[in-house]
Amino acid sequence: MMSKADPWSVPVTVVQIPDTGLHRDIEADRATREAMAEAAGLREILSASASLDVTPKSGGRIHVTGRVRARIGQTCVVTLDPIENELDEPIDLVFAPPEQIPDLSALVDEAAESETETPDPPEPIIHGVIDLGRLATDALFLAVDPYPRKPDAVFEPPVETADPMDHPFAALKALRLDTKPSTSKKPPGTPKGGKRG
Repeated sequence: MMSKADPWSVPVTVVQIPDTGLHRDIEADRATREAMAEAAGLREILSASASLDVTPKSGGRIHVTGRVRARIGQTCVVTLDPIENELDEPIDLVFAPPEQIPDLSALVDEAAESETETPDPPEPIIHGVIDLGRLATDALFLAVDPYPRKPDAVFEPPVETADPMDHPFAALKALRLDTKPSTSKKPPGTPKGGKRG
């Protein structure tokens, strides 16, 4: 049964990983790719595969390295034409038992304060299982360009004709004309001296 949250699931039980490690080549089938595309908001995922090495380390930690590759269908944000993009992402993650995560994260924080290269914090091993499919899915989703465009696509803003009334002082000028005082006139029948007879 495929989960909407994790459409590509390839679980590996940690206790079954040999001391020498193991290698896994995984590929998403059509139904899985369709579910992944829906989850990521992509037009389609034409292919998705990963080649991963899973190696046990001291303290119950597991090191996963390899690559995930995919071909995805998107829509150009400029021309709205359908386009396809190739994704090829490296994977290099350490998984650790949940109880070790706080201490290991603290070590990462300490490294961040120094000038040495900061390692990524470890991922927790959940219920004794590492899901390689979910790991590959996360890597692919992070690599997707949210604003894809064709190589020759150029955004051209709409051309607008200049309106002579459309400038910062046009409104002020119009306001000034509206409030200009009219020429004062003397009441009819008033003699030149300013007093009535």
